[in-house]
Amino acid sequence: MGVVVDDGVLNYRPGAFALAGPTSLLVAEGERARVAETGRTDPADAVAKALADTGAPLAVGALPFDVGAPSHLVVPESVKTGGAAQLTPGSPPRLTPTRVSPDPAAPDYAAAVAAAVAELRAGGPLRKVVLARALRVAFDTAPDLAALLPGLAAATPHAHTFATPLPGGATLFGASPELLVSRRGPRVVSNPLAGSAPRGSTPAEDRERAAALAASAKDLAEHRVVVEAVADTLAPFCSDLRVPAGPSLVATPTVWHLSTRITGELADPSVSALRLASALHPTPAVCGTPTTDARRAIARLEPFDRGFYGGAVGWTDHSGDGTWVVAIRCARLAGTEMTLYAGAGIMPDSDPDAELAETSAKFATLLRGLGLPPLG
Repeated sequence: MGVVVDDGVLNYRPGAFALAGPTSLLVAEGERARVAETGRTDPADAVAKALADTGAPLAVGALPFDVGAPSHLVVPESVKTGGAAQLTPGSPPRLTPTRVSPDPAAPDYAAAVAAAVAELRAGGPLRKVVLARALRVAFDTAPDLAALLPGLAAATPHAHTFATPLPGGATLFGASPELLVSRRGPRVVSNPLAGSAPRGSTPAEDRERAAALAASAKDLAEHRVVVEAVADTLAPFCSDLRVPAGPSLVATPTVWHLSTRITGELADPSVSALRLASALHPTPAVCGTPTTDARRAIARLEPFDRGFYGGAVGWTDHSGDGTWVVAIRCARLAGTEMTLYAGAGIMPDSDPDAELAETSAKFATLLRGLGLPPLG
């Protein structure tokens, strides 16, 4: 198997892996080998062995939110790469759901946030926890993901549009705005996002919300927790690490984010992108901090298993280069059932209604790109 340089057209077929970023595109099809893991939380060694055994150039797949659960990583039969994805103009197909079930319902999510705030204010070790909710959407016929992905990519041009097969025939897909880590030679980049606010409905309101986010003590503290964790994790791997003094603002079609782009130079060139991703995951942006306490709070307060939501999706090659994005702004598609996910970072001064509004705004990114009506 070799890597074919494509024309950059996002030609996705069911069962394929795709990762289309603002400047690059990778589509992989087939399964030459599945990477076997034996209880490892870091699958980098298993992937390196699979690539050496097969002589293949790269592996693709997904890491679950729970680092103790098995990853889904494969050596594909064929790979195509290109520059920025070329998108066919036009609107996404209109999807008509037959059933929509929020999990949890809005009042229950707000109550969970209030419970988390009480725990955060109690003086224990927990400093931040990310709480998610889901929308379970049913259709009469299975949606055509190949028809949906170009519209999702067009609606979120600065995000990383992805689709990756999961065990059991399901597919995780979405448009992540957050780069967990990339490695090109010795250069390492991570771009954590934390601290968010819904976009305004008018230009003036939008500017006001962006300015308020940039000045928000709560959101700046939330962002600082994530940046510190990412920098502390990358520092032992790097001979040089550059962390900006403060965040910048970045926007999706429905949400403003605080963003910090961290760059570094590897001290050991044998450290792969997947090893870095495994060391970083889960960041406080999707879990909280301390990690163990945040996981316990999530297990108590979230009524569903995240699976691969909040995990990571990407690829790594035989030289160690690769790209891994955080699996957010995403959905799981299995036949006629689609589950959409959105979360919010909860801090001691979080307001339950504001966090509920934030998750609704994050849902809206995916809903708009998929041609679904506003659902929550």
